[in-house]
Amino acid sequence: MFALLKSTTILFVLLTAITGIAYPLLVFGIAQIAFPQQANGSLIEHDKRTIGSALIGQQFDAPRYFQGRPSATTPAPYNPLASGGSNLGPSNPALIEAVKQRIVALRATNPEVHEEIPSELVMASASGLDPDISPQAAQWQAPRIARARHLPLGRVSALIAARTQPPSLGLLGESRVNVLALNLALDDAQRSSEDNARR
Repeated sequence: MFALLKSTTILFVLLTAITGIAYPLLVFGIAQIAFPQQANGSLIEHDKRTIGSALIGQQFDAPRYFQGRPSATTPAPYNPLASGGSNLGPSNPALIEAVKQRIVALRATNPEVHEEIPSELVMASASGLDPDISPQAAQWQAPRIARARHLPLGRVSALIAARTQPPSLGLLGESRVNVLALNLALDDAQRSSEDNARR
């Protein structure tokens, strides 16, 4: 009995050391060396400040910024501690009403655009944290951005094209644009235009 207890205890301590300490430290070390940006949260810095993550969307309400997909997280949009969708089915009256309200709001803030609204701008993602939109959804908003920032529409479209990421490995997923990175590029472009105008 004592021999069985001794061998069980030794095995427990050994497996705990391997799987609970050594393996996590090994994976952590490899990640820090091979993928430091991703391992530390894919943080985005601007003007020497950390302002967000490339993996988690943010709420942008001002007309001069691109808007991402709606978020159904609670108690606030894009809450990483409450990742998830609304769990409302496609025939649920609450979802239908929410989509109608989003369409009305988008039409009101984008009166110059008459094309169909991309569905991702009115439907929340499953995670509620999606940081990206399609290039089509960004281009749909481009006239509003150009008007609000007094920038040529061509310049806004060029910024979208420059920040469009292709499918991963060339075949996984769709082309996408990170909303936070695009909005930062807009701020930089406008600052550059204002600086040139002062000269």
